[in-house]
Amino acid sequence: MEIPPQRPDSASPWTPLTAVAPNAGLTARERMGLVALAVTRARRGALARMRRSRLLRWRYRSPAADELLLAPPDLRPHDPSFADELAAGNLGLAGAVTDLRGRSPFAVTPPSPAWARELHGFGWLRHLDASRSVEVEDFARTLLREWLRRRRSRRDHAWEPEIIARRIISWLSYAGLLLEGAERKLYAAAMRSLTDQVTYLSASWRNAPDGYPRLLALIALVEANLCIAGHDRQLGQSEKLLAAELERQIEPDGGHISRNPWTLVELLADLLPLRRCFAARAREPLPALHDAIGRLTATLNHLRLGDGQLARFNGAGAGEHDVLLTLLAYDTPGMAEPRVLRSGYARLQRGSAVVILDAGAAPPTELSGAACAGCLSFELGTGTEVLLANGGAPGPAYADSRVVARATASHNTLCLGDQSSSRLVRDATLERQIGGPAIRLPDHVSHSVREVDGGIEIEASHDGYAASFGLLHVRTLALDAAGTTLTGVDRLTGAGNVMRFAYDTPYAIHFHLHPNAEARPGPTPDTADLLLESGEAWRLTATGATLSIEPSVHFADPVGPLHAQQIVLRGQCYGAAEVFWTLARIKAGRPTATGERRPQRRRAALTERLAETDAGFEAPDDPGKS
Repeated sequence: MEIPPQRPDSASPWTPLTAVAPNAGLTARERMGLVALAVTRARRGALARMRRSRLLRWRYRSPAADELLLAPPDLRPHDPSFADELAAGNLGLAGAVTDLRGRSPFAVTPPSPAWARELHGFGWLRHLDASRSVEVEDFARTLLREWLRRRRSRRDHAWEPEIIARRIISWLSYAGLLLEGAERKLYAAAMRSLTDQVTYLSASWRNAPDGYPRLLALIALVEANLCIAGHDRQLGQSEKLLAAELERQIEPDGGHISRNPWTLVELLADLLPLRRCFAARAREPLPALHDAIGRLTATLNHLRLGDGQLARFNGAGAGEHDVLLTLLAYDTPGMAEPRVLRSGYARLQRGSAVVILDAGAAPPTELSGAACAGCLSFELGTGTEVLLANGGAPGPAYADSRVVARATASHNTLCLGDQSSSRLVRDATLERQIGGPAIRLPDHVSHSVREVDGGIEIEASHDGYAASFGLLHVRTLALDAAGTTLTGVDRLTGAGNVMRFAYDTPYAIHFHLHPNAEARPGPTPDTADLLLESGEAWRLTATGATLSIEPSVHFADPVGPLHAQQIVLRGQCYGAAEVFWTLARIKAGRPTATGERRPQRRRAALTERLAETDAGFEAPDDPGKS
């Protein structure tokens, strides 16, 4: 059941997440930026069509694929129950399940574009391979035959560059499942199609959306040239293109330009098998490839909390824990040295406590479809448990709640005037390209780190509220040497000559608890006790704001959004404000014995869907100043 946008209500768990403000429209700068992006996309599309034309097609034509030299490994997790679901007539992809009713999956109306993209990408072959049998092999070949028989329009999802790339990689990885024992006619048709797809991708990879999709297209080209006999001449060119794109997209310290931590996982899951292909062909891998893998691995370790999961920033959500562990175990050598700051994320670690803070600016507009308005938000882990966690990105089945999950109020940071520190940029064409509304702001984020008495302290600020309120948010976090006390100061200071507003502006500092943690009133009104399943307890004490315990939503869970709790520090801003708070451990938890698993509290998933809103992203008019 959908919950429509509603007015704030102290009894509603949706209060901080669904308050709606009037739409403020786009600025001249945003409109000019969208026009520039549209021109760039149109130019890329025209060039891609020209390269695919009869006049220039010869330049990109791949040699006929007659023989496969090797099959790359697939490091993504397998689901053996997938074959049983297909046998029962159901196909679940991208969070949606379709009843096939005896029809080919390529003949049904897709329930969503994401479902269609996954279907035509053939990544689900890994699930069939996990329960491989004669019947499953026959079924896989039947699906391949169906796809080949239905001549797909070059305008549908099947021929988007990133989907072609995923399909090429999947066909190569599971060539044994698809082609081993196949009749000669099917084998020949599949190899002709593979030749056609590699040719098409060679001419069209530049038209893939910027970011991971474009890298995936080049990875597929290099992998195809390594795995298909007679493609050595094409390999040199595709290697150069991939090296240049890796250099452009992977930051020197190992982050991705989209700032989405889960993109690092996706990239490693594709780059590690590619490196194995070079080894299998007795070829030296690209220096850029080896270097990128080392840097990505280091950054993934930098962004992990004690429970092994990635911190939930800028599109990271309920990723598969197993694939992350597999990737990190797959490539342990050559890890870079530890750093406090890496790709705009600060890691403060002392004792058993780990704090990860987002101290980076918003990514470029065309790469911000999953980015969040969570600047200066942080997560806190202690031992193998997580105490404070951002809302995170919901799974594909709960796409309606993504905008709400991206709002500042869903993060552990300060929210001013019920507005987010970033601004949504609404453009239908751009949203289709990047998978969601883009964001912009903050433009400038500063940070400095120092050690104090064996502890570690970071001070950071952002200008996300400068345009609408004339204020900067400055946050200081200090973790003591023992890792038992985290001290914080949140300040709102003038970005210019702001002295005092004509009216009070409310602010709220959110501390979202992980669903496995519980909040209770402390011994005084300005305190709250936070309890973990191990028995460990922390106390939050605040000065300068009113403390309350309120409902929250944790979006980043595999079963769907979960009820949770949050501590909120509320106050009024008259032009400047300052709030002091302390999180101190008051009770240690019971150690976990080797091999023991703590009992998990039963957590009911939310059955309601949050309404799709732009909640918290609209910027109001500048407050008057006296």
